[in-house]
Amino acid sequence: MRFVVLGAGALGTVIAAYLARAGEDVALIARGPRAKQLANEGVTITGLEDFTVEMEIVEQPSSLNSADVLIMATKTYDTAAAIHAVRHMKLGSIFSIQNGVMKNVQLAEAFGDDTVLGAIGMLGGAVEASGAANFMMDNPILVGELSGADSTRVADIVRALKNAKLTAAASNTILTEEWTKFVGWLGLSGLAVLTRQESWKFMTDKDGARIVARIMQDTAQLPQHLGIPLKTGPMFTFEAISSGDEDAVVAFLRRRGEAQSTTAPNFRQSMLQDVDKGKQFEVEETFGYTVRKAKEFGLSVPTVETCYRILSGLNRMLQ
Repeated sequence: MRFVVLGAGALGTVIAAYLARAGEDVALIARGPRAKQLANEGVTITGLEDFTVEMEIVEQPSSLNSADVLIMATKTYDTAAAIHAVRHMKLGSIFSIQNGVMKNVQLAEAFGDDTVLGAIGMLGGAVEASGAANFMMDNPILVGELSGADSTRVADIVRALKNAKLTAAASNTILTEEWTKFVGWLGLSGLAVLTRQESWKFMTDKDGARIVARIMQDTAQLPQHLGIPLKTGPMFTFEAISSGDEDAVVAFLRRRGEAQSTTAPNFRQSMLQDVDKGKQFEVEETFGYTVRKAKEFGLSVPTVETCYRILSGLNRMLQ
């Protein structure tokens, strides 16, 4: 299969590098100095594995005509420009591992409903000052048809990712997976920026965990309103989030924080990584989206809205 990865941040770089190392036909769309560095020095991965691989680096997406699979890995605030740059391409499938839940609608408007797959990327990493992508957390990439049906194309994509030694699986409940990730991500990202700490530190703090829980409970009202169930099971207590059992959510978060203090003690949320670099971060497309949708649905999200106002102000100061 021909893969095109749009976005050379940490996750886009990791996915492209692993696929290329496995022998897949991969083009990585990058821009500016990063594109030139990757083209001249190769794509370097550190962390869970250390390797460098050569691949096609594309600065001008207009030079690309088609792909079997296009993977969107840009920041959410760059989505419109990114879509415009590749809208001319003939695609078999496209999916996004971006944060948030706006992505599927945006892609469908540009490429058609039948082209779009749902997806989440739970892997974690950061681009180092050297330009290498530090791959810290090998959590799964999930891909699925938005209808919930099985499909050959999803099976082929997942097979390619797994053959590349990335953790991946097909999902028949991808909307549940996307909303479950978003509910958790929003809580963790908000506290990450407000505290400027590694994730495990505020997760294990009783007050930090409680604010995360309240953001998650606020946000969980949206999929409930839409009739999309959140994920449940032994690794998740999203049923506690949905039921409003705040103490159970706090206890769950603190346990996860304790585990992460060992497994990923240096991990900082992607939103915090942007703040660390003095860059714009993804607030309007995530916190802002939640506030706007809650208002549209007649829902109250006081903790999310408070965080949104603070984070929006900070984001403006960084621009």
